[in-house]
Amino acid sequence: MTKQRNLILAVLLTALMLFGYEAFLQHFYPDYAKKKPVAAASQAPASQAAAPAVPVTTTPTRDGGLTSAADVALEAKDLQSALAAPGRVPVAAPGLTGSINLAGAVIDDLVTARHTASVEKNSGPARIFSPAGTPAQQFAQLGWIGQNVALPNAQTVWTAPAGAKLTPATPVTLTAANDAGLTFRITYAIDKDYMITATQTVSNTGTAPVTVQPFALINRTEKTASLDSWNIHSGPFGAFDQAVRFNPNYSDVQEAGELKNEGKTDWLGFTDIYWMSVLIPGETPAATSYRALGSGNFRADLMYKPAEVFPGRELSRTTRLFAGAKESEVLDRYEASGIVHFGKSIDWGWFFWFEKPIFWLLNALFRTVGNFGVAIILLTVIVRGVMFPVAQRQFASMAAMKAIQPKMKALQERYKDDKQKQQQEIMALYKQEGVNPLAGCLPIFLQIPVFFALYKVLMVSIEMRHQPFILWIRDLSAPDPLHILNLFGLLPFTPPSFLGLGLLALLLGVTMFFQFRLNPAPMDPAQQQVFAIMPWMMMFVMAPFASGLLLYWITSNILTIAQQQFLYSRHPQLKVQPAVPAK
Repeated sequence: MTKQRNLILAVLLTALMLFGYEAFLQHFYPDYAKKKPVAAASQAPASQAAAPAVPVTTTPTRDGGLTSAADVALEAKDLQSALAAPGRVPVAAPGLTGSINLAGAVIDDLVTARHTASVEKNSGPARIFSPAGTPAQQFAQLGWIGQNVALPNAQTVWTAPAGAKLTPATPVTLTAANDAGLTFRITYAIDKDYMITATQTVSNTGTAPVTVQPFALINRTEKTASLDSWNIHSGPFGAFDQAVRFNPNYSDVQEAGELKNEGKTDWLGFTDIYWMSVLIPGETPAATSYRALGSGNFRADLMYKPAEVFPGRELSRTTRLFAGAKESEVLDRYEASGIVHFGKSIDWGWFFWFEKPIFWLLNALFRTVGNFGVAIILLTVIVRGVMFPVAQRQFASMAAMKAIQPKMKALQERYKDDKQKQQQEIMALYKQEGVNPLAGCLPIFLQIPVFFALYKVLMVSIEMRHQPFILWIRDLSAPDPLHILNLFGLLPFTPPSFLGLGLLALLLGVTMFFQFRLNPAPMDPAQQQVFAIMPWMMMFVMAPFASGLLLYWITSNILTIAQQQFLYSRHPQLKVQPAVPAK
């Protein structure tokens, strides 16, 4: 009866894990991207009430970007129209290409030269900025506000030198003037990666002083936001008082209308998992905030203090704009140059001190072998090699535990009606025999941080994005694309995530099954049932995870099987089920 009860309990727990896991994912990975109309650009920061929420109609992805087919088609049409219009200064750098719109001096057309839009090699470059009014609008703008003075606005057409082209070797200066003797200049410079430096200058050749307030802003739609989850932030963020804050969420800004940042702003903007656009103020302090503009559009504002410009004098402010991919080495170089905690703009989480070394080792292996799948296999070999002495001690502990199993069974029978006395006698037996019952768990505990670190690296590092392994595995950071239940795409349906078994998940279950078969059978029938079900339960649980993570676990299982075969040859007593002494 007890065995049947244990078996039923194990089956129920397995069902709860399989079907409850889908609910768990839905709870912690909610679909929060929203479909909404696009608002026009606003020239200068202004207070306004929060706009009403818009119903969710699209599902965000880790890559971010538009997910609606209608929006994708409209974006392509709008881009073609907007970028074909005259009045644009080309941008050409190793990291970024695109153009600057002379109407408003807006940086609204940037794509990465190093990363493709999708896993398809011919999908074109990943787009960072899009003009205002397009479904994927995101842009940066600099300007001035003031009282009783004519200033450039969103309709101002700036003047650029003939044949101007923004490259790392050729900065570009845009110019505008008014009838009161004020000349406005914005000089843009770009480096070989993703940083644009903008210097705003106003010269007063008039007869009276004027007061102006320089500003910079980033405007974007939430429609292109990447997946925002409990352990990876997507949305407004920044560094304040030398500490990175991965908050607030878009919904927080939507509810408040405007959120002002406290403390000294080191930088601020918006982040997706793989991309970010941030403003870095110069030496002059600036006030910053996030605003909800309505229709799912948001803005990060950077406002310098108002300053008086006397006749014959000029005022300059320098602001840097980062718009591009969150490449770890690039961000670390910017941090080394003086941008506070820029390397931590990647959401490594609390355990970055362990994740960064794993990322560094994995990246070094990749540079050596040229394939991230092979690099993950080599990382697994290194981890298992480092833990081999620990595994030897584990097997020695298992041998000792095996030897005292008959005595433990006898104590359990003798004190079956007195659980407290039973535990006291068993602990005394452990002490007498010099056995540590937890020693066998040490290798498992040591692998947990490595496993989690690899999980986070696969999730947040753009270096792993769209990296292939072999055959059908074209993106190690994504789940196995082939599902067994729909005959690898031949049947016209997509299984739910908890039934989306791929070949890697099946290999995981099979290798774990053989690994458990090599372990000595537990004397407790309930434990035997749990170990029999565990491989197949984990097969379903792990199926939705990144292919690279499954590859690590499969390799670890294979190495463990080989290691167990070797250590069993040194500890043959582990395979022998000890007899229970007669009562």
